[in-house]
Amino acid sequence: MDQISPIISVTELSRTYVMGTEKVHALRSVSLRIQKNEYVALMGPSGSGKSTLMNILGCLDTPTSGTYYLNNQLVSEMSDGELAAVRNKEIGFVFQTFNLLPRLSALENVALPLVYAGLRRSKRIEIAQNVLEQVGLADRMTHQPNELSGGQRQRVAIARALVNNPSIILADEPTGNLDTKTSMEILEIFGKIQAAGNTIILVTHEPDIAAFAHRIVKLRDGNIESDALNNNYLTAALSSSAQQ
Repeated sequence: MDQISPIISVTELSRTYVMGTEKVHALRSVSLRIQKNEYVALMGPSGSGKSTLMNILGCLDTPTSGTYYLNNQLVSEMSDGELAAVRNKEIGFVFQTFNLLPRLSALENVALPLVYAGLRRSKRIEIAQNVLEQVGLADRMTHQPNELSGGQRQRVAIARALVNNPSIILADEPTGNLDTKTSMEILEIFGKIQAAGNTIILVTHEPDIAAFAHRIVKLRDGNIESDALNNNYLTAALSSSAQQ
């Protein structure tokens, strides 16, 4: 059933912003299907529409026209409460700037979404500790963001995105503020998350980051320019399996 019904289905999606007397067409009749457990990179230069598309997929913005089905539900018909529940439970967000609360510890930042989910404190702490251990931060749980490196802060952000066990992870330029070595470590974590069954949608303008995805969707001027499986990834995967 999952293969028949995509987890994400958008049809003829457009988004127009009115800025004074000018209209900016950020997306132009975009249609896209993403299956459960896919690892997709949305790629394109600045102004291509990739971040606008991600904001709509994450229910942070609404299209001007077109339809968006998430898990077979028409998003435009969801109430504000239903949309808030989707953003908290179904989708995990990872941002370039981490978006951590500076006065809270790593553990408290990760546990925060569980407050809105209504879990008691002892359960929140237990789950947050487990997720921080998964991303390699067992020894940094009590540290505040300013006591962590950029890579460690992004790991906290990833742990926070995972804490409600969402089906989809949306990552917007998640390695944009990191050095190459740390970026590779973060991308390795995303690979493990996808292997565990999550759907990953990664926004990037960098080809070497997009190369980690199984499928690359390229946008330009609000249109999908190409949508193809990542042959480099497939070649590497086949080579790896042949060596095992």
